[in-house]
Amino acid sequence: MLNNKKRKNLKKDKNVIILLEKYVKEREKMGEYVDLYNENKELTGEKIFRKKGEKAETPKNKYTIVVLAFIINSRGQYLIQKTSARKKGVWAFPGGHVKSGQSSLEAIHEELLEEMGIDVALSKIKLFKTYKYENAFKDVYIINKDINMKDIKLEEDEVEKVSYLSKKEIIDLIKKNEIRKTNLDAIDDIFY
Repeated sequence: MLNNKKRKNLKKDKNVIILLEKYVKEREKMGEYVDLYNENKELTGEKIFRKKGEKAETPKNKYTIVVLAFIINSRGQYLIQKTSARKKGVWAFPGGHVKSGQSSLEAIHEELLEEMGIDVALSKIKLFKTYKYENAFKDVYIINKDINMKDIKLEEDEVEKVSYLSKKEIIDLIKKNEIRKTNLDAIDDIFY
């Protein structure tokens, strides 16, 4: 409804748009809806609500989609973030859940904007691999881009800091058990 009213941009709807935008922002603080997919990664038309900071209870034989991005600079280093204390303070590659109505490409683009203020053209974001788990798909993207660290604007509720690290430095973090476990399969496939 909000998008429809914005598209029409009628003068009589200006106050309604403001109220709807406020409602959407408050709702996002509480969580978000995610679409459900079948085992073939096809939309089922169903969705569930995922509370912020919690895992959603995905029904049996249904799947959600999460996304992950590996940003590689011209020196072969990887942009990685240390998550906030609320998110367990571990090193992880940027990513998140695909919200209801989004494609995974739109979701990774939005996650990069939200978490670090990085705006990457959709044409520069390339799907590397899709992983299938018991109740989720994970779409992993690769972006070859030099990001100026001074241009990064952290979402402090999600990210404590970011760094460019070499493969060796990331492997050292893995050995110290400081990398988010759900990143390990993609790291292994990209590195080796």
